[in-house]
Amino acid sequence: MLTAEYPAINEKNLHTMEEKIMANIHKSITELVGHTPLVELTNFNRNNNLKATLIGKLEYFNPSGSVKDRAALNMIEKAEAEGKLKPGGTIVESTSGNTGISLAAFAAAKGYHLHIFMEPGCTPERVQILKAYGTTVQYYKDIPGFDEIIANYGFDKERIIAAMQKFCDDNGYYYTSQLTNDANWQAHIKSTGPEIVEDTDGQVDYAVMLAGTAGTLTGVGLYLKEHIPGVKIIGVQPNLESLYKPGEDRDTIDGVVHFDNDGKVTHPFLVKNHFHCDEVIDVDGTETYATARELAESDGIFAGASAAAAVLAAKKVALRPENEGKRIVVILPDDGTKYLSTRMYGADI
Repeated sequence: MLTAEYPAINEKNLHTMEEKIMANIHKSITELVGHTPLVELTNFNRNNNLKATLIGKLEYFNPSGSVKDRAALNMIEKAEAEGKLKPGGTIVESTSGNTGISLAAFAAAKGYHLHIFMEPGCTPERVQILKAYGTTVQYYKDIPGFDEIIANYGFDKERIIAAMQKFCDDNGYYYTSQLTNDANWQAHIKSTGPEIVEDTDGQVDYAVMLAGTAGTLTGVGLYLKEHIPGVKIIGVQPNLESLYKPGEDRDTIDGVVHFDNDGKVTHPFLVKNHFHCDEVIDVDGTETYATARELAESDGIFAGASAAAAVLAAKKVALRPENEGKRIVVILPDDGTKYLSTRMYGADI
């Protein structure tokens, strides 16, 4: 029996149905970036007897699986708008993994080629994913002039960036330069920060995150400070024993940087914006790995290393008596897919 809920199909309402269906079909994965969910870590909160509430922003819901989709797309679209990236052109970047994967996905979707120089310590999963997108993958040692820089100046990031730029200029490529490109942190002013404010009705006491390029920290921190009075921004860093060092077999947190004693990292984005964290918390690599496994088993959240490190730091904040009843938003940059070969998930396999 046909009712108002299931009307008889005629030419008019068939056309309306087609329009509704088409309205939900996206033309490209570039349209899927952002609007990632906030999820209360209900079981983790209860199991750890936390009096404050931890809420994770699941950035692995972005199309290539990480928060870096936001910056990568914004950098590409800025270059397109400025005429620096032509159809069929080549994009170049150096990365520890996630930015490269984001650029690879969008380069494929937009018809560009991507050439990546991988930083030391990257897991094999990241290289495999990049190659699946058709990316040319090399390593820092392959950057023209890299050996000379190391021999004369050590690991000098400014000189390495300059060498990358020269490589691109000589070959007609576009260098996204994520460490110095303002489109990186501005992506989080445009999307991540506003999403947090909107989805929480501005009821956030703390926001907790790590810094790789510091783009997420800068953009989210600036936006939340402007729109939520009294909110505190917590930076997270691995302790010295948990920093990646070539040849050492230990539980490390790679792709992130250290802050100075003022809660400010020596990085162009934070320096330029005069941004300081309210507090910086050290976390241990082995405890971070255990937190990742705990999250997977308690809440079904399959976290990457930086995500687990942020949750571990947020847990420390939540355990403080003065924070009872407070709401803590934690940025979870990616999931555990790229860490399956590490001890974080693979120790007993």
